[in-house]
Amino acid sequence: MQPIFLVDAMLGTLARWLRILGYDAEYTGDIPDSEIVRRARAEGRLILTRDRELAFHRKGVKAIFIRSEDLGEQLAQLRDDLGLSYSVTGARCPECNVPLEPISREKAKTLVPPYVYRTQEEFKQCPKCGRVYWKATHWEKMNSRLLELLR
Repeated sequence: MQPIFLVDAMLGTLARWLRILGYDAEYTGDIPDSEIVRRARAEGRLILTRDRELAFHRKGVKAIFIRSEDLGEQLAQLRDDLGLSYSVTGARCPECNVPLEPISREKAKTLVPPYVYRTQEEFKQCPKCGRVYWKATHWEKMNSRLLELLR
């Protein structure tokens, strides 16, 4: 079973990248530790944090202390600690963390730039925020960036 994460306010970039990689990574924003713990328990989430107090001194929740401020090192730590595998999936909205849904090309026509409509066949949309996604050169750039981060 794939882990689901609750990512604290210090790790927003990591949360976004985990979403891009297809992982359910809920970002807490700036909420009290007690609320993070409550949500992790209620939702069965693994806390990712740079806060030692939150990582090591809370009973009844699982947490991983993220040692580095560097995104590549953070991803490598999770790969090593949890055995995560990484590839850009396009399965979740990087903004909302909601699973993306396929939409027809015709529906996408009014939602994307004309060039994108002419050059792309498949589209996905976030049912929460309405953003539309497609595989284009940015997809290759994200995969290249991922390889660069994990070196």
